[in-house]
Amino acid sequence: MKPSSKKNKTSFLPFILLLIQPIFMASNLAIARGAVPFVPPVSLGFWRWTLVFVFLLPFFYQPIKKNFKHLKSEFFKLFFLGFTGCCLCSIFPYVAGKTTTVLNMSLIYTSSSIFIVMLSTFFYKEKINFLQTIGFLLAFIGVLVVISNGKLSTFLNLNFVEGDIWILGAAISWALYSVYVLHWKSKFNLFTKFTLIAFFGSLSLFPFYLYEVFYLGDKFNLELIPILWITIAAISPGIIAFILYSKIQKYLGASITGFTLYLFTVYGAFYGIFLFQEKLELFHYIGTILVFIGIFLVKKKIKNA
Repeated sequence: MKPSSKKNKTSFLPFILLLIQPIFMASNLAIARGAVPFVPPVSLGFWRWTLVFVFLLPFFYQPIKKNFKHLKSEFFKLFFLGFTGCCLCSIFPYVAGKTTTVLNMSLIYTSSSIFIVMLSTFFYKEKINFLQTIGFLLAFIGVLVVISNGKLSTFLNLNFVEGDIWILGAAISWALYSVYVLHWKSKFNLFTKFTLIAFFGSLSLFPFYLYEVFYLGDKFNLELIPILWITIAAISPGIIAFILYSKIQKYLGASITGFTLYLFTVYGAFYGIFLFQEKLELFHYIGTILVFIGIFLVKKKIKNA
């Protein structure tokens, strides 16, 4: 009886992590809204990934040193992943947080899974069937419903909320990162690779950081609140979210891990409603239903393949 009980506890743990991980992942959207008054968007992204690298380096210095010869051959790949996954996926959401809601950001960002399949089809010639095509269309319409706030006049007048366009760019950037990292066979192990990607993310953010500080004159004060926001951004959606996601993927596989996207939207809505007093409108419900059905149809084929 005891071995069976222990086995059940062990097998149940990944599902608990599946419920917990999106809490940390979605916290990045709350940070995008909450940190805006205290830290400029590019500064937030730059110091976030610099801090992630500084935190992780002591643990993975030896593997990096041991495999340093591979760094030259994988330099441009690491830089591309750092640029798309860290640089653009920091600047775009943090700029978006100035003008749009956490509710909108969470739903629009969920569409990244649709862009992942589209990019895989385009670059790696992965085949899609009729059911997936319907899924693409439904998810795309769902995103358009949210971006337009459910109003046809928004399209006719091209009067979109700027932040919604920025977060859509972040979804596409994350899709580019995800597709590339999925098909990349690296000489570095998972966590060493993440440490290096954080470094190259910080490096690619640096020119934008200099532009923001010296040309735009947009700086932040070295006070407790800004430092807290940067630290939370590094630890919660950065290190913790990545570690938990990797653990879930290891024990449950890619298909089940994909459900974090659905929970991501739910927790994002929770942050928006309870932390920022945002209100769910009819277009949020319609957009959510269309996007979720679209993702389900796209992933259904993948699971059955």
